[in-house]
Amino acid sequence: MLEDAGAAVLVHSADTDDLVAAASPLPDGLHAVLAVWPASCPAGGRDYEAEIAGGPAAAEPPVGLDDPALLLYTSGTTGRPKGAVLTHGNLTWNTINYLAHVDVLSTDRALCISPLFHCVGISQVTLPTLFKGGSVEMLAKADPGVVLERVSAGRITSFSAVPTMLQMMCDHPAWDAADLSSLALVQYGGSPVQERVARAWLDRGVRLLQGYGMTEAAPGVYMSTHETTAAHPTGVGVPHFFTDVALLREGRPVPVGGEPAELLVRGPNVFAGYWNRPRETEASFVDGEWFRTGDVVRVDADGCAHVVDRVKDMFISGGENVYPAEVEAVAVRLSEVANCAVVGVPDERWGEVGVGYVELRDGAALTEEQLRAHLEANLARYKVPKHFVFVGQLPRNATGKIRRIELRSRAADEQAAAAPRPEGKS
Repeated sequence: MLEDAGAAVLVHSADTDDLVAAASPLPDGLHAVLAVWPASCPAGGRDYEAEIAGGPAAAEPPVGLDDPALLLYTSGTTGRPKGAVLTHGNLTWNTINYLAHVDVLSTDRALCISPLFHCVGISQVTLPTLFKGGSVEMLAKADPGVVLERVSAGRITSFSAVPTMLQMMCDHPAWDAADLSSLALVQYGGSPVQERVARAWLDRGVRLLQGYGMTEAAPGVYMSTHETTAAHPTGVGVPHFFTDVALLREGRPVPVGGEPAELLVRGPNVFAGYWNRPRETEASFVDGEWFRTGDVVRVDADGCAHVVDRVKDMFISGGENVYPAEVEAVAVRLSEVANCAVVGVPDERWGEVGVGYVELRDGAALTEEQLRAHLEANLARYKVPKHFVFVGQLPRNATGKIRRIELRSRAADEQAAAAPRPEGKS
């Protein structure tokens, strides 16, 4: 990413010395490495404060809404991360969209769990809260016990997290004793929350709102309301105020509604394009204005949207579309299953079949036969994975998303290893 961005200066804290060392040799264009605190910097860095104090004073250049503000890299869960260019206008309009949806107060104390290189941390927590004059407390690491402690001690009013973190918190030994009375709102996104997890938070009097977005939209597109959450617990709600949505059918945008289809988004919060990738930027838009999200959604008659799955995650088995998210949602209804991820692999008979990677809860026991029976009782037969692999932990990136690209690679390797070898070959 340093090389792709063409970074000239890298500023880092002392606790990331090892990361800087691991990245060596650094790109030729990176001519300065500055440590925020004096520390042993393996890359030969210099002290940040000293460099600033000794440098020339520089006047701020004029900045317009169309000027680039941030280069945020996509999560890379399905491929190589791409740099999304977000303008000052993108960030401003996303903030306005958020404040039109959520009543942020100047007295709010938000806990920022997501890193600031992630769109949720910077745009859905930090900027709206600071815009209204509230305060933001940063966490260096998303540790469930630390989050519970800070919510209690810091009288935190809101935070945003992925469902996995919400699950880890309500399963933590400190859960029952934690004081959550200050929490007015907890947002989550990335995937639907398990029913038992949502119930655990609701039983503590905490209101949950699910959101949907992406780096390229800075990031907000949909967010539930307290009214839509009551009627549609797994829905992502309605579009943000200054965001337009449509569906892609037969290569053209059509109004939202009816059968599930790929979601399109346009609005002043949609990014300026991918950094140094003009072809990919052009291919990601329809009619030059509608961004292709790559997500399949369906919308109920009352306008509440539900994310079905990623277009790239869907696979076709025996001529039928299989959406892994649907299978995973059924799997985690079993109390023994902590998490599940399904990927498609080639199959001579069916074209593609599913491989289910299953992470059990601590101390739980579950056989493949029991899991398969549960899925077959709740899903069409073609949706049930042909293979299951029980794992200690699913691979995730720094923001908690499952790295499906790793699982696909692993599934392909396992399939190749299990294939019969031609006679005479070893």
